[in-house]
Amino acid sequence: MIIKHSNIPIFLPELACPHRCVFCNQSRISGQFSVPKPSEVIAIIEMHLHTIPANTSIQIAFFGGSFTGLPVSMQKEYLSIVQPYLKSGSVTGIRISTRPDYITEEILDMLIAYGVEEIELGAQSFDNEVLLASGRGHTNDDILKASKLILSKNIRLGLQMMIGLPGDTFEKSIQTARSIIAAGAHSTRIYPTLVIKDTHLADLYSQGKYQVLSLEEAVRWSAYLFQLFEKNGVTVLRTGLHPNEDFNSKKSLIDGPYHPSFKELVLSRIWFDIFEKSLPEEKGRLTIFVPENQINHAIGYHSENREKLKTRFGWILIKANKSLHNYDFRYSYH
Repeated sequence: MIIKHSNIPIFLPELACPHRCVFCNQSRISGQFSVPKPSEVIAIIEMHLHTIPANTSIQIAFFGGSFTGLPVSMQKEYLSIVQPYLKSGSVTGIRISTRPDYITEEILDMLIAYGVEEIELGAQSFDNEVLLASGRGHTNDDILKASKLILSKNIRLGLQMMIGLPGDTFEKSIQTARSIIAAGAHSTRIYPTLVIKDTHLADLYSQGKYQVLSLEEAVRWSAYLFQLFEKNGVTVLRTGLHPNEDFNSKKSLIDGPYHPSFKELVLSRIWFDIFEKSLPEEKGRLTIFVPENQINHAIGYHSENREKLKTRFGWILIKANKSLHNYDFRYSYH
């Protein structure tokens, strides 16, 4: 029996973080402008438990703020709320997100006692110049020290990264991904940098001191990084920010490579790159066989891969084949 995994997200926007990174306005990013009270946390958990299917491994995830920067009493208050659900088996564990410079051995021991299984650090970049230009307030050495300490406690490690930060390049993003892999991360998230209202990055953008990645660039970078992580056994939990109405309506988004189906664009691009490199040059009626679970990505977002290949070959059919796996494919002419 395949066990699926699901998170119940509890967002704590900007809570406990004294740093204002140039890109950050957590309230607008998360779509949440207030910190949930304990009673509201219970309501959020109960609501999700009634909608998550059976045979699902469920974690409570405290996201958004720097959880371990909260007063210890407040951390324990939030973590205590989850304890009855852990004891009953309704949820299997807790995951939190925090800053690399908010990790100590004492904090980790407390988190373990309350059932925290995974910690995601907002690394964003391993390039010190990018970190400084982005106002992160920590260095790559802080990331490495925190990662080593977390892993020494047998806690699963996530290292989030952002692409297109001030001073970033494709080569620097690749090096950040390689550093995440080398640090022993179990998982990552790839977030393209967006210019959000009421941020310092918005000021830099208006002054012509910052240029966003185009959507095409962000998709191309992310497609490369996604495959690099996959090849090295690092799970990509998310690619692109979670869609919200403020972004879709451009209420809070000034500019940047936002798309509500960003991950689908990335997975489509991966397959198009594979086809472009591996398919023969000669035209003809071509049938391509791909893994069953990859058929939609191979055809492409809004069928864009199929349409591009039609232009190249004249006739194309992409079909699922249950015997194929990962990014394997076969083709034949008719």
